[in-house]
Amino acid sequence: MKSKTGLSLIFCAMLAAGAVASTAEAAKVGVSMPTQSLQRWNQDGANMKASLEKSGHEVELLYAGDNDIPTQVNQIENMIADGCEVIVIASIDGSALTEVLKGAKEKKIPVIAYDRLIMNSDAVSYYATFDNFKVGELQGTYLAKKAGLDKATAKEPKYIEFFTGPTDDNNVNFFWGGAMKVLQPYLDSGALVCKSGQTTKEQAATLNWNNEEAQKRMENIIASVGYAPDGQRLDAVLASNDACAQGVATALLSNGYDASNFPVITGQDCDKPSVKNIKKGYQSMSVFKDTRSLASQVVKMIDAIVKGETVEVNDTTTYNNGTGVIPSYLCNPVAATKDNYKEILVDSGYYKESEI
Repeated sequence: MKSKTGLSLIFCAMLAAGAVASTAEAAKVGVSMPTQSLQRWNQDGANMKASLEKSGHEVELLYAGDNDIPTQVNQIENMIADGCEVIVIASIDGSALTEVLKGAKEKKIPVIAYDRLIMNSDAVSYYATFDNFKVGELQGTYLAKKAGLDKATAKEPKYIEFFTGPTDDNNVNFFWGGAMKVLQPYLDSGALVCKSGQTTKEQAATLNWNNEEAQKRMENIIASVGYAPDGQRLDAVLASNDACAQGVATALLSNGYDASNFPVITGQDCDKPSVKNIKKGYQSMSVFKDTRSLASQVVKMIDAIVKGETVEVNDTTTYNNGTGVIPSYLCNPVAATKDNYKEILVDSGYYKESEI
């Protein structure tokens, strides 16, 4: 189920579920983010608020504690009651908001799912995200090349372990699908072997993308399989995001690994600790998703909704939330490595060199 990012479609705001135009040029916008415990969501929230306010909108930005679903539900209820005219939601659990969003539907408040698709709700008007299938493809392709899978055979295989996010995050299906499109043929041929046997996304899941959970699971795998610099070889770890990658790296470092013998480790989000690890040789790459571009696209969507204009989307086939396909806009991710991080992250103004 690959995203059709090449499309140049325009979708009318009036046709989207719940999208009702206003004669005003600005609106009160509710922005619900899942947590402040991860750098990524702090930056997303700040970028969104700044971009919306620059466009003249009033913004109510709220974080749901540390990924606390009841808190997010309560905050969304308050946004609906407080008169928010558009609500943007990065959900903790994509299936946990069905009931609360019935209130938005009744009041004809457009809802934009941000980064994570909200499932089983016909109140969702639009979805704004990155091409998450491509994220997985970038990770899988980089890992395959860096680990030399093209030269591996069933007699002389490469060894890998898998770490992804929680199964209630719909994005995991796309990260995993994109990566396994590249890696599954090597697993099938025996050229790539997972010694723990944990090769499904359910087995590789990490609760709340928590790095401590990833670390504990990696330590358990090391103990059971015997991975070590002078023991069972570990060539690669597919980590779907940076929190998982950081947990894996911590476990490896505490078990005798150093930059000279680290496996290839992927990641996503270009969190500061992971960029530092990339520079040190403790992580190989991270997929950069410039949240400034995503925030900018959401602002364009909101401007169009408020003004009664058409809303630009570039995918109308991929993202079905259980009630139908949600018109979506997908931004493009890029791979950041030790060789190009400065150009992508510093020269673009995303980070200062001193921060990483």
